[in-house]
Amino acid sequence: MKTSQKGLTLVESEEGLRLQTYLDTVGRATIGYGHLILSGESYTNGITQAEAQSILAIDIEKVENALNALELNLNQNQFDALIDFGFNLGTGALKQLLGHGLAQLPTQIVRWDHAGANVSGPLLKRRQTELALFQTPVTSD
Repeated sequence: MKTSQKGLTLVESEEGLRLQTYLDTVGRATIGYGHLILSGESYTNGITQAEAQSILAIDIEKVENALNALELNLNQNQFDALIDFGFNLGTGALKQLLGHGLAQLPTQIVRWDHAGANVSGPLLKRRQTELALFQTPVTSD
């Protein structure tokens, strides 16, 4: 599966766009739509919105590949919700979350509301948004 426009919009809105390097809530160097700056990457002059979208597409594809490798039977809303979760917390956290089984997702997802050792209101809201999307049936428009 691929992330829908709804899923992409969710990631973009949750992450926000920053064209200059900044530190995320736990102090990691970040740019664009929540892209963690990797060893060897340098954005000292910032990036354009087009570059941010290109970086986001690469980052999203990594999460899609990890989620698709799990071979789950997901609808588009479930897939998009899990893409946002995996983008935010990484594919390791995504696999850990799904290790409890899809039936446990409503209970488990809201436990991922910490930034470091502290509960984060924005992260709890994000988890609730993901859960609401995950539980929304796909309808034909």
